[in-house]
Amino acid sequence: MNIAIIGAGFTGLSAAYQLTKQGHTVTVFEKDAHPGGLAIGYQEKDWEWTLEKHYHHWFTNDKFILSLAKEIGQEVIIKTPKTSIYLDDEIYQLDSPLALLKFSKLSLRERIQMGLALGLLRYNPYWKPLEKIQAVDVLPKLIGEKAWKMIWEPQLVNKMGEYADVMSLVFFWTRINKRTTSLAYPAGGFLAFAEKLTQIITQQGGTFHFNSEILALTEKENGNVIIKTNKKDFQFDKAIVTTPSFLFLKIAPQLPEEYKKKLGKLKGLGATDLVLRLKKQFLPDGSYWLSICEKGSPVLVVVEHTNLIDKKHFNGERIIYVGNYPNVTEKKFLMNKQELLALYDPLLRRLNPEYQKNIIGYELFKAPFAQPIIPTNYSQMIPPMKTPLKNVYLANIEQVYPWDRGTNYAVELGEKVAHLINE
Repeated sequence: MNIAIIGAGFTGLSAAYQLTKQGHTVTVFEKDAHPGGLAIGYQEKDWEWTLEKHYHHWFTNDKFILSLAKEIGQEVIIKTPKTSIYLDDEIYQLDSPLALLKFSKLSLRERIQMGLALGLLRYNPYWKPLEKIQAVDVLPKLIGEKAWKMIWEPQLVNKMGEYADVMSLVFFWTRINKRTTSLAYPAGGFLAFAEKLTQIITQQGGTFHFNSEILALTEKENGNVIIKTNKKDFQFDKAIVTTPSFLFLKIAPQLPEEYKKKLGKLKGLGATDLVLRLKKQFLPDGSYWLSICEKGSPVLVVVEHTNLIDKKHFNGERIIYVGNYPNVTEKKFLMNKQELLALYDPLLRRLNPEYQKNIIGYELFKAPFAQPIIPTNYSQMIPPMKTPLKNVYLANIEQVYPWDRGTNYAVELGEKVAHLINE
């Protein structure tokens, strides 16, 4: 079959890899100049490796993407970094049962309650009953009121904003259930991995069109799929759309109204990542991941990439992400990099009073859709991969459930849609 794939993120790459391996003719369209989707990378002049525009890593139980990496000969680095929280102007390591037992901001009884609750969520394999419950209704009782107010509620509110109260308990469960203390990362960066996969797909007969914007997708009466790009028109037997649903609706206005309404109910947040290049380490305690536990904080998380990956790959520079998930209509999403740095500066100075003196440069990266909203009973909202258009399939971030979105499950989704087409 002659198959089109819209989007060269890891769902599109995974589907293209499987389909070309099985002998299909595959053409991948991507609006960016490089593959990778939300994990797309860039490279400064003196860097040896590329860096993701939005922070990424894998867990050591991310079997789908780690299996793919092994299959194509991609080297993977495994490290055990330090994960901490910022609370009352102090940094506390909080990434293990032992670290929790040492956490003096809670009484021993409160620490034990929180530990038991997290253990229950971590080792409970049954997510289905949890999706009927809103997280804010049960977590204060389960974890403990003080621990909830101090640690967990600020993070939920800072990340999900106006949607914090509607999030299902599954959203919280998957973040506890899936975490591993060790993390994995592809040598060279995610872009190097994506480009290696692109090269293998090309060797298997696939074709890539980068810098190609999809203007329209239509299906003819005979079932052929017509894809109109900013360069020319193409015709295919089948097509896979891997973009967020709102973009699918934009390029395929002929979809039935009932289907449009269903997709229109799926909401999501964007992402902004301010990437700072520094001469010196930002978090001297060595934390890789620092969650900000202050309600109303302008910053959700500070990720010091070079506390996970050796700075030698970045010409000795220290790389810091300052991350948020704002709605695309929020002021924070619309700000430029100078405005965002000014907004973040008071908090960053509290973490490291000298950081401004060490700035080499900084960049701002934005994505209009990075975090789906997961309300109760989300499983009933997920659209099937088969769409009302007979030969058009949908495989996107909003269908990753109950697990959290990420490149591991993007690979799994690509494998699923390729299998569905082969059936």
